[in-house]
Amino acid sequence: MTGKKEKKEKSVSQFYKIEGDALKRTKRECPRCGKGVFMAEHKDRLTCGKCGFTEFHKTK
Repeated sequence: MTGKKEKKEKSVSQFYKIEGDALKRTKRECPRCGKGVFMAEHKDRLTCGKCGFTEFHKTK
């Protein structure tokens, strides 16, 4: 099939950033699942891919 998209490999190192001597997380972690499970950032919400927890952004 010619219309299929290829998935890109993602590594966990994408979610961390080194600033000086400190390690900083670039994405928010899920409050239910705990450390190591990051939430996906959408236009209007944050969603956990593991448990389905969703937080909506507040609108003005």
